[in-house]
Amino acid sequence: MNTKVKGYVLGAIAAATYGMNPLFALPLYADGMGTDSVLFFRYLFAIPILAIMLKARGQNFRVTMKEMGMLAGMGILLSISSLTLFLSYAYMDAGIASTMLFVYPIMVAVLMALFFKEKITLQTVVCIVLALSGIGMLYQNSDGTTLSLTGTLFVFISAFSYALYIVGVNCPPLAGIATLKVTFYVLLFGLSVYIVRIGMAGTMEIPTQWYLWGNLLALAIFPTCISFLCTTSAIQYIGSTPTAILGTLEPVTAIFFGITIFGEVLTMREAFGVILIILAVTFVVAGGKMASLFIRLRKLFPRLNLRH
Repeated sequence: MNTKVKGYVLGAIAAATYGMNPLFALPLYADGMGTDSVLFFRYLFAIPILAIMLKARGQNFRVTMKEMGMLAGMGILLSISSLTLFLSYAYMDAGIASTMLFVYPIMVAVLMALFFKEKITLQTVVCIVLALSGIGMLYQNSDGTTLSLTGTLFVFISAFSYALYIVGVNCPPLAGIATLKVTFYVLLFGLSVYIVRIGMAGTMEIPTQWYLWGNLLALAIFPTCISFLCTTSAIQYIGSTPTAILGTLEPVTAIFFGITIFGEVLTMREAFGVILIILAVTFVVAGGKMASLFIRLRKLFPRLNLRH
């Protein structure tokens, strides 16, 4: 498997597993746990898992002071993104919040163009438009009420923080550090945000049912360890913008679990939205091959010579 294929596969896995956030978090909210407590345990359980994986691969924990500073910044950004997304669930449906989050590919593309002079190609624009159109099809406000301004603001802060994180981990010196080590330190520093918030609030909730500890463990494994590891690896293989666009697969994951676990029905609008997202992702994966195909098709239909 070549480098690009690995990057695309890892990007898709990252999106699919990140889409499991509401699946495991909402039962914990229903049990009375607050956002800070849920995220505290999510990060706390993920850190030792990553540490064991690091040692199992024979890697060390050494980083330079410069790397440590950047890792701390990335950890805080990621925690802000997680926190504001989970806070938005209190103001709007989790599915709507998770769908709105996917304005971040545009933010990534703009940041890469502004600060790294990355050219925004026609293919990138088409992919983003297709993905956002598909996401728009998946959006549904069941009771017809206006979206909460507070919830919307939380989602946009989450999207922007995540976009900054995706761009940041692709920058030197982090781009040259092993993925496991980056993810370990990012979560370690990210945990400090929730420790401070819980300390200031003076309260921390724990699950009242034993089986809900499984939800916390699942949050640590799937949308945290697996998703963040795959995201960081995908960025190193294929870059920030393609990884961000692949992230639009997350709402597809949400629909899949809604149908298979919660018995929801797939409407024609949602089906069309899924098709648009898959088309966008296909264009990203096709890369230069798609451009070559367009050129070949164009050559099949040359302009008619109207001159006599």
